[in-house]
Amino acid sequence: MKVIILCGGMGTRLREETEYKPKPMVEIGGKPILWHIMKIYASYGYKDFILALGYKGDIIRDYFLNYYSYNNDFTVHLGNEEKIVVHNKHDERDWKVTLVETGDESMTGYRVKLAGKYVCENNFMLTYGDAVADINIKELVNFHKKLNTIGTVTGVYPPSRFGDLELNENFVSKFKQKKKDVLNQSPINGGFFVFKREFLDLLPNDPTADLEGQAMQIITDTNQLTVYKHKSFWQSMDTFREYKLLNDIWRNDPIWKVW
Repeated sequence: MKVIILCGGMGTRLREETEYKPKPMVEIGGKPILWHIMKIYASYGYKDFILALGYKGDIIRDYFLNYYSYNNDFTVHLGNEEKIVVHNKHDERDWKVTLVETGDESMTGYRVKLAGKYVCENNFMLTYGDAVADINIKELVNFHKKLNTIGTVTGVYPPSRFGDLELNENFVSKFKQKKKDVLNQSPINGGFFVFKREFLDLLPNDPTADLEGQAMQIITDTNQLTVYKHKSFWQSMDTFREYKLLNDIWRNDPIWKVW
């Protein structure tokens, strides 16, 4: 089953890092967050990736075209016949990575539409290029196939950063501390989707089409979108604060490192 990863956004809220690189190439522990996401999927046997490129996509192209040199020690023999000897091995030798240009200004739905031309199987997976989780991908896929809907979205329960106020008109009726009990929370969209291929036909052939727009509304209205609840670790990287948080977690307790 192929995995589409959305890699084209500009990451404007993380401008400290994304002014010179696309957000999926912002590093956690010396590796792009895109690499971390791909390692999560690959650890469950899903190693056929389609990257939907946009903003500064050439940096992602260069990374994979030169993957050996970026991730290994090597020796270059200079001369008439240049030879490169790679000294150490890595676990990504059996990855297949298709890089698809989807435009700098395109919205997410159109990016998926363009990347979808490389999907031949009955089902495919999709996620954003800026969030990691200790999610069990095989359980997610089995859940999707069991319920047999057009789409499955992973619902996640990130801890609230703030206390909650319950109001009675202009007065606070109850002041609650930060939420820690996910049982009473409503999940948010954490990405890590699984779709039947027919979902691609519902996406408009329009650069302004958003993933969360028309197509998603159609399958929602027809009870064809189910939610896989993931109540363990999930964290996106939308801001510089979250970038620092993920790097701190990686140094101390890399929860999403399931490989």
